Amino acid sequence: MNGTDKDKALLALKGISEETVLHQLKLFQDGFPYLRMIGAAVVGDGIMRIPDDEMERYLEIWHTYRLQRHQIMKFVPASGAASRMFKDLFAFLDADHSTPKTAFEHTFFDNIHRFAFYDELNECCITNKGLDINALIDEQRHKEIVALLLRPEGLGYGLLPKGLLLFHRYADETRTPFEEHLAESALYASADDTSQIHFTVSGNHLSLFQSLAAEKAASYAQRFGISYDISFSEQKSSTDTIAVNADNTPFRDENGNLLFRPGGHGSLIENLNDLNADIIFIKNIDNVVPDSLKADTVTYKQLLAGVLVAMQQKAFDYLNMIDAVEYTHDDILDMVRFLRHDLSCDIPDLKHLEDAELITVIRKKLNRPMRVCGMVRNVGEPGGGPFRTFNPDGSVSLQILESSQIDMNDTTARYMFEHGTHFNPVDVVCAVRDYQGRHFNLLKHINPATGFISHKSKAGRELKALELPGLWNGAMSDWNTIFVEVPLTTFNPVKTVNDLLRPEHQ
Repeated sequence: MNGTDKDKALLALKGISEETVLHQLKLFQDGFPYLRMIGAAVVGDGIMRIPDDEMERYLEIWHTYRLQRHQIMKFVPASGAASRMFKDLFAFLDADHSTPKTAFEHTFFDNIHRFAFYDELNECCITNKGLDINALIDEQRHKEIVALLLRPEGLGYGLLPKGLLLFHRYADETRTPFEEHLAESALYASADDTSQIHFTVSGNHLSLFQSLAAEKAASYAQRFGISYDISFSEQKSSTDTIAVNADNTPFRDENGNLLFRPGGHGSLIENLNDLNADIIFIKNIDNVVPDSLKADTVTYKQLLAGVLVAMQQKAFDYLNMIDAVEYTHDDILDMVRFLRHDLSCDIPDLKHLEDAELITVIRKKLNRPMRVCGMVRNVGEPGGGPFRTFNPDGSVSLQILESSQIDMNDTTARYMFEHGTHFNPVDVVCAVRDYQGRHFNLLKHINPATGFISHKSKAGRELKALELPGLWNGAMSDWNTIFVEVPLTTFNPVKTVNDLLRPEHQ
């Protein structure tokens, strides 16, 4: 790439090196390899199903851990715009018909009074149109209602992130997902009477989130008898990726400037890496329920954390044995069994290694970040699935894969993907310090070969975009991973506005 002075100034502003851009351009040329799979992880082979009598033990482990002055944090990616939530309503505004015609439109208007935002929207209609929602509907002015919901002259929901929308109605209040996460974190992710929670947000909406936190945090703190430590960060511009034309040459806008795009949620591994904590819960902003339905969520979040603490402690014990050189051959065999059975990490040709070589390999595999991921039964929802895959070093481990990482032209691989029994609802608990209390550099545990290329457009022109390895996919490829089955009641995403009409959001 022959960069101009203007190109170099843009790179400097973003904190992106020319070498990084050249590497990204090469990725467009070469593409990404598909991952080799052994098969889908299933209960009994890669996914733990924890019996009721063992659940209590893991819950007690987590309860004890919370009392030991550890730093516990919740990490919530919250920068996503809600525009996709309202895709059908935007289509209605642009449609030739002016009254509800599609099933989606009928469902929305037939149940409009059930949405938590109804009262605010009704007031907005009265202020702007001189009529309430019912009167506007009687006059068949449906599009005016939708416009006031979505556009800046009204509530502006079409421009806001999901975290700031009213999702749930209570007897005496309404709540946004931001507030539901405050309530949740108090119930399972607090320690020393403090709940630390970190939101990644877009710069355009940071002040709105900060204002909401300032307005609401004190009342939730009083309600749950804790204090909140709420922090925010933005996706770093240094993780943006260059866009290219169909022939893989750099895409330039109408002013001749290089176009960079956000690198996807995989960019957030940098934000995660900046946090100072021992255990970090990760959960999407829209996967929340009202208080009356939080019991399963709280129980299973604590269960996942208890499993993590138990597995981490076992790994720490082995690493301390190795450092002290206080182990026998039988101990080495126990370590191998732990890697294979508990961490589903299989290393080929171990039987041909001498004990000293074995210990070197074992130590490397044990001394890594660790995560426990909840897996729910696959009921047709989109999302990454749990698989046993080969790693670049020839070992086998558990990974969360997206369809883009799998060669769908390979009938065997396609069958594995389509017949997986579970999928990942972004329900992850992470341990990010080593056995000596040092923070892992998470950026050293990414598999850079797990990104992918997507097709987009800008101002009517087609382009190709580069997505970095996903946060819970390739960005955590070199982590020790445990999959645990959790009930479907813990997965309640809001993909469209009408999902808020589901019983779990009412």
